[in-house]
This record gives sequence, structure tokens and C-alpha cells, in this order.
Amino acid sequence: MKKINLNLWQISVIVIIAFGAGLIINYAWHSYYQNEKLSTGGDKPNKEVHQSGYKYISPLLECADVHDIRQNDLEKKIKEVINKNIEQGNIIYASLYFRDLNNGPWIGINEQEKFTPASLLKVPLMIAYLKLAEEQEQILNDRLTIENEVTSLSPNILPLKHVKTGQSYTIDDLLKYMIIYSDNAATGALIQHMDPEYLNRIYKDLGINVPNSDQTENFMNVKEYASFFRILYNASYLNREMSEKSLEILSQSQFDKGLKAGIPANITVSHKFGERIWLENKQLHDCGIIYLEKNPYLLCIMTRGNDFNKMSGVIRDLSATVYENFK
Repeated sequence: MKKINLNLWQISVIVIIAFGAGLIINYAWHSYYQNEKLSTGGDKPNKEVHQSGYKYISPLLECADVHDIRQNDLEKKIKEVINKNIEQGNIIYASLYFRDLNNGPWIGINEQEKFTPASLLKVPLMIAYLKLAEEQEQILNDRLTIENEVTSLSPNILPLKHVKTGQSYTIDDLLKYMIIYSDNAATGALIQHMDPEYLNRIYKDLGINVPNSDQTENFMNVKEYASFFRILYNASYLNREMSEKSLEILSQSQFDKGLKAGIPANITVSHKFGERIWLENKQLHDCGIIYLEKNPYLLCIMTRGNDFNKMSGVIRDLSATVYENFK
């Protein structure tokens, strides 16, 4: 049984998760974005053909050209909501990425603006562990003991449950604490247990350069982050079993003041939120897949502002706007 000391976990989180984020972002770019066109533009998007039979994933089989599905009305309404909330002082800035997961057309609003992902980067760390579990089946049953809890970088949105000092947990359980409750102590234990050489080996296998680990603030945009959910939904990086598992865990996320607040309670959402205070600026993000019956879609929203409650309200309103105009 391995004991985990979390005193230096902050440094490890920044370095190793940033590595994992760069790996998966670049992999997603190579896999999908070469032929992608903005749905509101003049080119035809690719029709994505998926295999059915799963609850959370839809493995990508092929792409074929279809007539352009325009989202001009939806894009206009999204911009109206964002501009209204900026004028009212509820947010300073917002970026949004929407994608129809059946047909592929997408909408981006300020999608190239860089943000600090914060706890959103717990998703690629989970992906790294599940990738390792494809090779080492028993690793998810390995147990780690929490030696001391995190005392710094405390979240502003407190987890409903968290790991306890002195108790041992399976890696599978720690992944759930990290994603479902966004528990930083569970994240720290998982980071310190992960072998950095394993991540570097994956980089080498895929021919991907390690990103600059010193760049810890405002280094990811909403479209880049959305790629994590696309590769999970399409089962194009993890195998189908692990892709399904990851989205099932994400569907249990306890944060319900953002994307989930804007849609009916009976609709499943696999998502992750992130929050950050940097100098005088706060950031709140929520990104995930909304499993609208027969027409699932991906929605990622990143915001800057001064009040987390107002920012979560804006994310809720944007989620509701997309749902009402897309259902």
C-alpha cells in the first residue's frame, strides 16, 4: 500500500496535467480538425457516421459530405445573451463552443480566447489513468493512502465529499472523487502516483512534443478543451469500454449550477466544471455532453467575471438558450 504525501502536489498538478492536456489536445487536432469547417460558413461540414449500442459513447465510423446545417439563429441568440450579461456586469467575458454530435456542425463564440482550465484538467488526468488501465487491468484496484489533505489552493466551490487523511482508496475510487466531487486531495494523490515517464512514452508513440509546462495561466481555449469530450464520445483514444466508463463517471458530476441548471433534470449531462481566482479576476467554466434524445450535443462555456454566482447564472442561461433553440 502506497502512502501519498501531498505537500508538493501543486507543482505536480501543473506540470503533469499540462503534459496530459497537450497530449490529448494535439491528438484530437490530428484526428478531427483537419477537415473541419465552421457550420455558419460557406463550406459543407462532414457528416459523422457513428456506431450505436452504447449509453454514453458513439464510436465514429466514417464521414461523408452532407448539406450545410446552418446555426445562424442560434449563434445570434447566444451572442445576445453574452452581450446582455456583459452590459449588466454579470460577466466580463465569455467564450462558447457548441457542436452537434450527430452531424458535426459547430458554433464558436470567442472560441480562440485563452483561459485557465483549472479543475477542467482533471479530465485528461482521468484519461491518462484509463489509458494505463487498458494495458494494466488491475491498476484501478491499486490502493493509495492519503497521508495529509490539501491545505492550500482550496476550491471556492467546495466538494460535497472528499477523501480523508489516513484512509486508503482504490485508484478507481480516487478517480471518482476527483471527477464527481472535484476533490483536490484525490487529484494530488493520483498525480503523485502517476509515472511521468509513462506520459512521455505516449508522447513519443504519437510523435507529439511536450508543451511548455511553465505556461500555467490562460493557455487553453474552449474549442481545444472540447476536444477531450469529442475523443471520449467517439472512442477514438481510449477503447470503447474505457471511453464509456469515463463519460459515465462524468455524468455523476455534482456541480449543478451551470450547464445542468439550464436544461430539464431528466436529461443526462456528462460534464466537468473548473473555477479559478487569478489576481482580481475570477474564472468559471463548465463543459460537457448533453444527451438530448436522438440529438446529443457538446457545449463548453468559459467565463471571466467577479462573482461566481452571477457567472454560473450566465452559464445556466447560455445552456438554456442552446437547449431551447436546438431541441
